[in-house]
Amino acid sequence: MDVDAHLLDSVALPGARELVYGCPFEVRGTGRHRALLPHGADLEVHELEALFAGDRAPDVVFPLPWPGWGGGVHSVHPDLAFAAFSGQRSVRAVRADGTTRWVYEHACWDQRVGHPHTGDERQVCPGSESGSSGISADGRFVWAHVVLEAGDDPEDYLEGWVVLDAEDGRELARLPLPDSVASGSWHLAHPDGVHMGLCVGMGQDGVLVYWGRWDGRELTVHDGLNDGLDRILFDVHPDHAGFLTVEHNGNDLQLHALDGTVLAENEEVRWGHGCGFLDGDTVLATTRVAYDADPEAHGTWLLDARTLERRERVRYPSGPADGLVRPLGDGTWLTYDATTDTVRRWTA
Repeated sequence: MDVDAHLLDSVALPGARELVYGCPFEVRGTGRHRALLPHGADLEVHELEALFAGDRAPDVVFPLPWPGWGGGVHSVHPDLAFAAFSGQRSVRAVRADGTTRWVYEHACWDQRVGHPHTGDERQVCPGSESGSSGISADGRFVWAHVVLEAGDDPEDYLEGWVVLDAEDGRELARLPLPDSVASGSWHLAHPDGVHMGLCVGMGQDGVLVYWGRWDGRELTVHDGLNDGLDRILFDVHPDHAGFLTVEHNGNDLQLHALDGTVLAENEEVRWGHGCGFLDGDTVLATTRVAYDADPEAHGTWLLDARTLERRERVRYPSGPADGLVRPLGDGTWLTYDATTDTVRRWTA
């Protein structure tokens, strides 16, 4: 059975692709989607509703502290007090006027021994690996994926997950990650306001997923999905205590409790890397055309959010839509048109 997609809004702007293909959104306050868009040497912060209403001016702009560094996934404080930039050799909290609030230094992401660094405080090198940061919903903590140790011996290399005081950057807790050799990572704050998720991509070596909670005294971490090194963290929703993942080759789509327990699964088709909660009752997911010869399996699908059973296939006005989708959790989703650099928002 098919269901029609209805166009609600569209916006064309430089960097629009990141709204669908990047890690741009932080949901703050009463479900507002805040988009963090890199633009040259700046990080622009937009309210999504304002963008679609025609306001192209960012709410605030944070200057990147390391010219020449294009890696890392960054986060912005709920009240826009600062951005927590994830760099090659440090995490830096930067105010909108460009001044530094604090710096948390760590070892370099590039594992080559004795390589040179340039730029501000010798922070930049040609390495492509990177980490990420995520600020808690209450603005009190910065979670950061960093390199704890790196030396002349490759065995000395150790990544970690740290919890920092958002006021002054002090390290409050750390979790060594001996199994991680990251290409990149991203954070995902759970809508319960307590838990923070971390997904670490290691290229052909697999994927790691962690859920952490810091209660002011003890760091509690769930890592029950990491035996197979094959699950990608995709989405959360206020109506669900757990989270959604896809097997990295698309073999199945799963709903989990926070400890990793599988609550529901769908392995009928090969799933793409575009999925998430359309709302509390519905998951929106794409299938991977390259991995399935059955044309009836291709498309964008609506699934029951608790059983993951397929309900309907989405039918767009001008035919099947190529590329990924970005569900927003409020009954709408985004698609990207590369020919016009346009993002469109839809509802079913």
